[in-house]
Amino acid sequence: MWRGWVRTEKADDYVAYIERTGLAGYRETPGNRGAEMWVRDLGDGRSEVTTLSWWDSLDDIRGFAGDDISRAVFYAEDDEYLVDREATVTHHEVVRRVG
Repeated sequence: MWRGWVRTEKADDYVAYIERTGLAGYRETPGNRGAEMWVRDLGDGRSEVTTLSWWDSLDDIRGFAGDDISRAVFYAEDDEYLVDREATVTHHEVVRRVG
């Protein structure tokens, strides 16, 4: 899971950009089980963007992110959109699933 913040008026553009870069990269990496991107308007001119992805293994995540899977992956145009960002990602193990 990763979070970043954009100006609300650029949120739709950022979502489209991440679809072409980060989410496309997830889909192209063996072991990826899917991903979601969530956006929340904070009401102060910023929107929070969260990406969440599912993987078969930590080794599969390394296939996307490199050896340091705690470090977030960024793309060339991120600075044009992001007003703040987490430099790291968090990883959790799914121990129960409903549905």
